[in-house]
Amino acid sequence: MLKRTTCQLIMGMIVIVCLISCDGRQKPKAGIIKESFGQFKGQPVELYTLTNNNGMMMKITTYGGIITELYTPDKEGKMGNVALGFDKLDGYLSPEYEKSNPNFGAIIGRYGNRIAKGKFTLDGVEYTLAINNGENHLHGGNIGFNRVLWAAEPVENAEGKSLVLTYTSKDMEENYPGNLEVTVTYTLTDDNELKIAYQATTDKATPCNLTNHSYFNLSAGKQPTIAGHELVIIADRFTEVDDGLIPTGNLPEVAGTPMDFTTPFKIGERIDADFEQLRLGGGYDHNWVLRNSNGSLALAATVYEPESGRFMEVFTTEPGIQFYTGNFLDGTLIGKDNITYVRRAGLCLETQHFPDSPNQPDFPSTILQPGQIYQTQTIYKFSVQ
Repeated sequence: MLKRTTCQLIMGMIVIVCLISCDGRQKPKAGIIKESFGQFKGQPVELYTLTNNNGMMMKITTYGGIITELYTPDKEGKMGNVALGFDKLDGYLSPEYEKSNPNFGAIIGRYGNRIAKGKFTLDGVEYTLAINNGENHLHGGNIGFNRVLWAAEPVENAEGKSLVLTYTSKDMEENYPGNLEVTVTYTLTDDNELKIAYQATTDKATPCNLTNHSYFNLSAGKQPTIAGHELVIIADRFTEVDDGLIPTGNLPEVAGTPMDFTTPFKIGERIDADFEQLRLGGGYDHNWVLRNSNGSLALAATVYEPESGRFMEVFTTEPGIQFYTGNFLDGTLIGKDNITYVRRAGLCLETQHFPDSPNQPDFPSTILQPGQIYQTQTIYKFSVQ
């Protein structure tokens, strides 16, 4: 009897240990872990796992500075991955991914969003960029910051667990002028915040508009789309666009249109409305003009997913935010946990300056001059309601 009891006790202990340690989502140890994530063009790619003291965890790869996974608790305290992505580098290099080019979780630069006809004039010189989005230039070109290797340095301090990524974009890389020295710092705090700090300097005047292209689904994949997510955007106007999604220069009011998220609306509630702007983007794919435009850190948007109770707040120093609803996902990509990424499987809230600003003199300038320091900050804060 004693032997059986002892055996049962030992087996029970093994089960308990396995429940705690075999599932990496059960509040793993706080800290930073580095591991191999494969190779890109013969160079090693690294994956860093950052975990805070609450068990919130995110993974970042040095290829593209991509946030591959982001685990946050639901209202029952269960962790779930709220970021679209892959658990292997091959997912980001596959022909299917290259064709659809969703930029899951990546750092976007040198210029996030579109530049009309791939041209701009600076100091009397016309620059011609890659045409990679219809007739226009998008997200830095054929090889933007999302397709290069970044140097990484892990840092732990009182603010939280950080990964400092650096990259030098050479003069005339993708036909942009100037050697641009870029630093992007991801920090995971114990307030369940993902902080992203961007910094850059240049030796020649150049456009610079950096952002992150994470797709969020706060149901952690339990809902195939984000139609039921409730959104608020702190903006009274948006940048009107033409049929190529290039700003016309007009900043219409959102009031009385499906672009009005000044109060909470379910994303799917009006996404298929017979409204010209939505028809142009196949859903939401537009820049909102944030009320706060003085460069201070302020609330820009909130997202709530009723079933999980997850609530995300977006704070930024930027004047604009691109809200995109994954309109071009088509079910050909299979992500983490074998989730099929169907149309509108995730949403992006890309903090930024406005699209096509180098050709729009009335928009806030995106030209970085030698001697200046480009500095912006965005925070994604997670909680439950």
